[in-house]
Amino acid sequence: MFLLGFILGLAVGIGFWIWQQFQLNRYLERVLQPYSKSTDLALPLLPRLRQEIKTLQQQRQDLQKSLQTYQDLLDFAPMGYLQVDEENQLLWCNQQAKEILYLQRWQPGQVRLLLELVRSYELDRLVEQTRDRQKPQTKEWLFHPSSDNPAELPTIKSMTLRASGLPLPNGQVGVFLENRQPLLDVNQERDRSFSDLAHELRTPLTSIRLVAETLQHRLEPPLNRWVDRLMQEVDRLISLVQGWLELTQIEANPKMQLHLEKVEVRSLIASVWETLEPLAQRQHLSLNYSGPEDIWIKADQARIYQVFLNLLDNSIKYSSPSTNIQVEAKIRFLEDHHQDNSLHPTLELNLIDSGTGFSEADLPHIFERFYRGDKARTHSSLADNSIGSIVGNGLGLAIVRQILLAHGGSIKAMNHPQTGGAWMQVILPEVVANSQSQDYS
Repeated sequence: MFLLGFILGLAVGIGFWIWQQFQLNRYLERVLQPYSKSTDLALPLLPRLRQEIKTLQQQRQDLQKSLQTYQDLLDFAPMGYLQVDEENQLLWCNQQAKEILYLQRWQPGQVRLLLELVRSYELDRLVEQTRDRQKPQTKEWLFHPSSDNPAELPTIKSMTLRASGLPLPNGQVGVFLENRQPLLDVNQERDRSFSDLAHELRTPLTSIRLVAETLQHRLEPPLNRWVDRLMQEVDRLISLVQGWLELTQIEANPKMQLHLEKVEVRSLIASVWETLEPLAQRQHLSLNYSGPEDIWIKADQARIYQVFLNLLDNSIKYSSPSTNIQVEAKIRFLEDHHQDNSLHPTLELNLIDSGTGFSEADLPHIFERFYRGDKARTHSSLADNSIGSIVGNGLGLAIVRQILLAHGGSIKAMNHPQTGGAWMQVILPEVVANSQSQDYS
């Protein structure tokens, strides 16, 4: 009887074990079903499981090795990089970012807010904008480093930084940092050297011009034409020197150069055209103005006059004979981000000629210093610059751009789709109301 009970219990135990193995095999089959296409079905389940685990471990090691490689590349990159989590806590930064932002006191593993480590609200704002918009964002600003050591403060200099934010998964943000101060310092030193040279050139050029004027009245034809040509070249050099000095002064301290007052745009353009009309009559050109007649802006009248003098002079030089130069004025209401996104009246002026326009290669460089476009655009009728004409020196449009930037405006160069000529679009933000004009505020 005892033996019978023992055999019966053994049979029940063996049956229960077989049932457990069956259930385990079914479970493993369900787990390994996604891998069944890439695995030999003849293998037993447990060896298959070990093989898959080994494969996953190898993949994990490969991923860790790739991650370490990328981290090493970022760590030795000449550009700074830092990464923050969804709460703006610094997760990691490379050596270059530590040097740029003075983050030597931060160590990996520390949980601290980026704004606590780097007192830069511009950088913090860039991170927030990148996360909110989920698009790469770029910002440039003047960074004033801070230090916990008061002895270091006299040796720490401000620097111009450019940062590019990149949205990452899980609310994280990566930021690439570039220290632009060395490049700006080189440009400033170059400009200073050129300005010193320009100052030194003014006196001898003036002396040469006085000598040429004296010879001009004493020589008879045909010898005097060589003196006339000499006068033209000297005037061109004087204009070049004066333009360089003026551009350097505007760039160095633009706001100090402005004497703001209320200026009526339509009458200012008419005054400029009256000055240039003798040149326009040589090609039988006319000016057509369209838009509001009574537009007032807050600007430096002499500087804005200089802007339209340069732009209309270029239009005259490159227009086809017997055509019109169009000036179209529009008032646009744009959001002012500095005043609670309220609508702000902005003046848009479009100057359009009917010349050959700009080449595609010229367009990106129109406002660069000393850049001269395609010589084929210059008409033969203007090839000889007579005395009294405005001699081009490659600085006119660069000066125009700097004057408009100083006023908070902008300029854009395009080709007009209808006339095929040059199209200059000028934006001036300071539209003001006149006692007899419409209230734009």
